[in-house]
Amino acid sequence: MAKAQICLCFIIFLYLWPEGNFIKVTKADRSAGDWCVAKPSTDNERLQENINFACSKIDCQIISEGGACYLPDSIISRASVAMNLYYQAQGRHFWNCNFEGSGLIGITDPSYGSCIYQFRK
Repeated sequence: MAKAQICLCFIIFLYLWPEGNFIKVTKADRSAGDWCVAKPSTDNERLQENINFACSKIDCQIISEGGACYLPDSIISRASVAMNLYYQAQGRHFWNCNFEGSGLIGITDPSYGSCIYQFRK
């Protein structure tokens, strides 16, 4: 019990110590780096429904022909970009990446080439 109290006191001490001497972990730091992508096992019909839904709520020009994320010309790639745009725009809540069970939240940036997956802190 004494060890737990000492640990807790130390954590509080670090938190209250003046800025600059110790790093304070904030919510934004802990949650930095999450993107919504399509599950690889999702069928094309579901992916197209996800694209239609997301693009009815947000601007999806980036996945249109000539857009930075149009290539590779695959539905899973375009769905992942659209789903992530929606997820980021809605505040990055896990339920905004559900898409009836076809979305995954990843912590590795899925950006490639000139296709930059949007991320908002």
